[in-house]
Amino acid sequence: MTNLHIAHREMKCLTIVPAFNESASICDVIEEIHEHQPAFEVVVVDDSSHDQTATVAGEAGATVLPLPFNLGIGGAVQAGFLYDSNQGFDIAVQVDGDGQHDPQEIATLLEPLLAGDADVVVGSRYLDGGSFEHAAHRRFLIGTFARIVTVATRKRFTDTSSSFRAYNRKAIAICAEDYPQGFLESVESLVVLSRYGMRIVEVPVTIRQRSSGSTSLSLGRTMAYTIKVLIAIAMGIMRRAPTAKGE
Repeated sequence: MTNLHIAHREMKCLTIVPAFNESASICDVIEEIHEHQPAFEVVVVDDSSHDQTATVAGEAGATVLPLPFNLGIGGAVQAGFLYDSNQGFDIAVQVDGDGQHDPQEIATLLEPLLAGDADVVVGSRYLDGGSFEHAAHRRFLIGTFARIVTVATRKRFTDTSSSFRAYNRKAIAICAEDYPQGFLESVESLVVLSRYGMRIVEVPVTIRQRSSGSTSLSLGRTMAYTIKVLIAIAMGIMRRAPTAKGE
């Protein structure tokens, strides 16, 4: 066993799983996390689902945070970080509830954190020549967002829409206090975290097709959120650089 794995076992670790109407897949996601990362607590943030997501998640052994009304992905993720921060976790890993993220690859995300080389680690579908099948408009927008965030942060990114991420305690505290809201919060959050001086690295991962359901990111909705995200990024660049809590 390496020193990195020993350090990992001595830390308090949490997996945040935001979920909205994911009853068909959430049990498998939780079971895979328990299989590959048994030391991790799993918290499912149920964003006021209309199905049995909360019930299924609880029966699968997860801690369930039921939101009283639908906040959207940004609000659900921030709720997970608030729980994380209040409970004093050292590491948080965000995993989607639709089965696209492979919990076996959480270990890949953890390596740069445990080595002390990063504060935030993003799992990229496109690093090192990787790819993922998307509709043409989504491929275009993913590439556009990556280029914009690269310019805004002066650091190269390939997959800004990936929500398969790991955070250390400093980054957890920032996200609990200042996490972007909205459907494409994953893009804006990289700019916010960079403004706080967080060291962000990408690592190559494989993203699976959804195990159930379908994406709600239609062409019209994509374009609307694109405009909102671009405005938010511009405002974030112009505002005074924030200071992380405790500094």
